[in-house]
Amino acid sequence: MTPIAVQPISTTKASHPIIKTLIEQGIAFVRVQWVDLTNLIRCRVIPISSFDKLLQSERPAISITKAVLGLVGYCVAETFNGTGVWSYLFDLTSLKLCPYAPRHASVMGWFHEASPPPAKDLGISICPRTLLSKVVASIRQTHSVDLLVGFETEFVLMNPGSPGPVGYRAYSTTSALYTGLSEAVILEEIADALQSSGIEVQMYHAECSQGQYEVVTGPLPPLQAADALVHTRETIYNVANKHGLRATLAPRPFKESAGSASHLHFSVHSSETNLQKTVSIDGVQLRQCEASFIAAVLDHLPSLALLTCPTISSYGRMEDGIWSGGTYACWGVEHRETPIRVCHPTSPAARNFELKMIDGTSNPYLATAALIAAGSEGIRNHQNLSQRPLQGASSAIEMTASQRESYGISKRLPLNLQEARQVFQSNTYLRRVLGEGFVNPYLHVNDSWNAHISSQGDDITTKIY
Repeated sequence: MTPIAVQPISTTKASHPIIKTLIEQGIAFVRVQWVDLTNLIRCRVIPISSFDKLLQSERPAISITKAVLGLVGYCVAETFNGTGVWSYLFDLTSLKLCPYAPRHASVMGWFHEASPPPAKDLGISICPRTLLSKVVASIRQTHSVDLLVGFETEFVLMNPGSPGPVGYRAYSTTSALYTGLSEAVILEEIADALQSSGIEVQMYHAECSQGQYEVVTGPLPPLQAADALVHTRETIYNVANKHGLRATLAPRPFKESAGSASHLHFSVHSSETNLQKTVSIDGVQLRQCEASFIAAVLDHLPSLALLTCPTISSYGRMEDGIWSGGTYACWGVEHRETPIRVCHPTSPAARNFELKMIDGTSNPYLATAALIAAGSEGIRNHQNLSQRPLQGASSAIEMTASQRESYGISKRLPLNLQEARQVFQSNTYLRRVLGEGFVNPYLHVNDSWNAHISSQGDDITTKIY
């Protein structure tokens, strides 16, 4: 980035090292961002001079109404109101340059009580980043287990004011990236912007649907991975808009084509000897920590859907036979009709698991927290993975009931949002681990948000996400 002269304060007077660095990079504004319970990215834009003053304070933060996490359209969900404020503390480790918005940087933060009572935890239960951080810290402290997480972001480029995509070019074809195409320019600019922001881009390519592309970013610790995904989404939206197009992460904009997901890849690691031993499940070699984690995730998978597929539109994508993972709680080896796919199964160093039951309407902090919370039960109980993996061409939907039983496949995933809400509400373990202080407000917001979406028409999801 070419440095730009910034006048508000000089580098010699900047009182925080970060301010000096930002000014040297030509940054004049900082976007203080958060992701709410409906997965909308919100922000306050602060000039660099004002941001410097905030960093000099005893508690660097901005004040935000407590209603902000309960906003649904122009209203607030039940349990939220217009009284009180949160302090939103800056997490400077999340600071990133925004090449898509010259002279801007972004930073995430933590929602805290503005005036906490003595001896009380400052964090609040419905802060998505706080929830993820607590779940990660718990599994690390109790079992020395760490995870790496990476995301695949699928999106469709559309013409503004039109329900149609920019065009259709087949999966991974070079014609989707011909020199001179606006799509090719946009994808290259997205990749450049992400790499300039410090985010590893592993690849990008055309996907299966009309106007659909995918950007794959590298693995990171869970919180940093979720932050990177938020930055990736903002980059995609902004770069597309700059070139006169609209990017959407909607789960399935076109019923006749494949949907868009936000596949979550994760690997599980532990320094505990008993969790490092190798176990074999139908010939598939896994470490005990991986097997126990996956066993518990499979048990809780139907309940996770409300956090990974949280909108009515999500269930138009979660169908059998379209490579979205199918509708049974099962796992497979390089099998795209299972919601959990083992990737690179024979390489302990490269092996990871892909959660396919997740889309771009989900809040990445909440979805990742729920996944880790589910898997941690298996680690704690040293749970055995008794379900056999699908390794052939057959999918669970094509099997008879007795065949599924022989694999240990016994649970169907929710087929609609109502089922997802019901199964989540009945899961006492997840409710306890995630905390009722989060669960109840989230349920109210999710209910109100989907009612709002339903009232706006069929294509509203493509406009919101």
